Amino acid sequence: MSTMTPEQATWFAQTFDRLVTNVGQAVLGKAHVVRLTLTCMLSEGHILLEDAPGTGKTSLARALAASVQGTNNRIQFTPDLLPSDVTGVTIYDQKTAKFEFHQGPIFASIVLADEINRASPKTQSALLEVMEEGRVTVDGVGHDVGRPFMVIATQNPIEQAGTYRLPEAQLDRFLMKASIGYPDHASTVEILSGASVRDRSKTLQPLITTQAVTEMAELGARVHVDGAVLEYVSRLAEETRNAPEVRVGVSVRGALALVRCAKVWAAAHGRNYVLPDDIKDLAQPTWAHRLVLDPEAEFAGATNEAVLGRLLADVAAPQERRSA
Repeated sequence: MSTMTPEQATWFAQTFDRLVTNVGQAVLGKAHVVRLTLTCMLSEGHILLEDAPGTGKTSLARALAASVQGTNNRIQFTPDLLPSDVTGVTIYDQKTAKFEFHQGPIFASIVLADEINRASPKTQSALLEVMEEGRVTVDGVGHDVGRPFMVIATQNPIEQAGTYRLPEAQLDRFLMKASIGYPDHASTVEILSGASVRDRSKTLQPLITTQAVTEMAELGARVHVDGAVLEYVSRLAEETRNAPEVRVGVSVRGALALVRCAKVWAAAHGRNYVLPDDIKDLAQPTWAHRLVLDPEAEFAGATNEAVLGRLLADVAAPQERRSA
């Protein structure tokens, strides 16, 4: 597979910035989170947003779908939600004397899985399976969900009654975990001044087709990663496993996830090669949720973000090499 050319990197960055600006019209003052979410989509992964209610998680999903001319569905997770409510169900048609598959809401370009931790582990597993495989199997028959396909899952950190915490092994299925947070003062005033517009994402115009999104994802995968940068990622992953506060460190899947994201992040900045700084920029959103801390260390005040921050400061990064 040939490396992305500088011209292609320039086009990629320009298109990426246009998408960020477009989505930013619906999610005001949150350019960094929008960039992370787009990076996740073009890395063909899924993102988990842990945030308080009313911070714009649904708006982000709708604005993203509108910008890429894609479909979007929202699934409200509840304790009584069944796996078939997510994936779909096979129904017998008396007219044709055949079983027909009726697609569930998971069949969309962008799926908002709202309050995922409210559903039972069985239903969570159904969602996580299709996230990993890109297809749904019902009654032994496989159904592809198509490309692009991205799940934006949310969970509410302040209300834990009646919730089922995602197991660490399932958290590992999410390429990134991030938080939108509340808008700054100026953005809040702008949102309030447009209070008559209930859904800003409906005013957005599509910039590119879903086919173009798939092509951008394939282009991003062709960004060059120097061997020294790969060694740096490997050393960081090893250090997370050796850290005294950590019970379970970053897996090989986690290391691969960071490299995939760094390629798209580099292309989004107009480069056809990855820098060590790209790794540093994305280590927290890509790796923090994958660490399992020792309970005693956690009780003493250690956090995943602090442990990662220390390791990023301690492990020497390679010198920049701009060869592609």
